[in-house]
Amino acid sequence: MSVWLPAAPCLPERCATPAQPAAPPTRAALRLAAGCAAVAAGLVLAPLTAPLRPAARHRLTRLWCRAVVRAFGVRVRVTGAPPPPGPLLVVANHVSWLDIPLVAAVLPGRMVAKREVRHWPLLGPLAALGGTLFLDRDRLRALPGAVRDLARTLAAGHRVVVFPEGSTWCGRAQGAFRPAAFQAALDAGAPVQPVRITYRPVGPAAFVGDDPLAASLWRVARAGRLTAEIRLLDPVPHGAHPDRRALARAAGAAVAAAGSPAAGAPAARRAAARPAAGVGAAQTAVASDSAKRPRSSVHHRDSASPAAASSAAIPS
Repeated sequence: MSVWLPAAPCLPERCATPAQPAAPPTRAALRLAAGCAAVAAGLVLAPLTAPLRPAARHRLTRLWCRAVVRAFGVRVRVTGAPPPPGPLLVVANHVSWLDIPLVAAVLPGRMVAKREVRHWPLLGPLAALGGTLFLDRDRLRALPGAVRDLARTLAAGHRVVVFPEGSTWCGRAQGAFRPAAFQAALDAGAPVQPVRITYRPVGPAAFVGDDPLAASLWRVARAGRLTAEIRLLDPVPHGAHPDRRALARAAGAAVAAAGSPAAGAPAARRAAARPAAGVGAAQTAVASDSAKRPRSSVHHRDSASPAAASSAAIPS
């Protein structure tokens, strides 16, 4: 493993806990079959949407992603005002593979994912058809070119969705937002849309460490009352922060504040608007959909607030 890649302290055997109460096995099997069928239907129908205008494709994408999430038995709650049309860098904390259809159901755009996702069954071909920007995380020298690709995509008027932690966390804590993708927003003159993703109960949706995808799918299907909340925070306008590191810290602080049990919308707005003090250590990894690099867990508690020890474990 490359020393510069992000790492999270979450482990599946400690963090990805089953829900209590759990759904009966028969219902879970039906949910799993329905979810896989919904994904497969999108894979078959995606090429037919190519001639459509972007607005029509986005509407169909939202409907399909909502169908996928609901097929797995996940209830969705959306709070906050949607941003206006136009180029936008959407940045969110990263907990699960569920984050991808969840965000796309509200803010469809071109996802940024690690190269390995292209080879996942069902989800990989679908991601490729959806215009996902795949990153080779093992080649640090490819990072500037990846940032240029993101900037060109934003400059063309598209929405780009990034998970800047670069690794999935279980939801009890949050990693630091890495700044590389934020440079693309600065270069393209695009605003940044922070998004907070929260799952209740904490645990069933977590896809961390070396957790197999099949096990995670079954755990979500077995969850009795799994609710996903996606909170749209106030966008950070272009020019509000002087450089990518300050912009990354401001967006990360807004997302972290929104996840605090005592936090409300005003606190999140203050965090998004507050310039960060100091430059801090250089961070070079662009966001990917999931690094899933395990370390010894240090935050196995049900608090949703970030743990300083967990964030400090990520190499700069």
